[in-house]
Amino acid sequence: MTQSILRMPENARLTSQQFYDLCCANPDWKLERTVEGDLVIMAPTGGETGARNANLLIRLGIWNEQYQLGIVFDSSTGFHLP
Repeated sequence: MTQSILRMPENARLTSQQFYDLCCANPDWKLERTVEGDLVIMAPTGGETGARNANLLIRLGIWNEQYQLGIVFDSSTGFHLP
């Protein structure tokens, strides 16, 4: 997967709300924010990778239904980590 890193000066770092708004305004972009506040812009995956990821998610979901040890999310789920 190709990615670009947009280095953000300290005085231009986005708040969590601003980052959320940026993601909502650009739904076709896959964005992440590093611990330093830089933005990572990732290209979408290709068909082969998408099929492999879907197969893995199916298997993980079936396993989780059997053992009920947690929650399974897909790769597009956003999280706010402490």
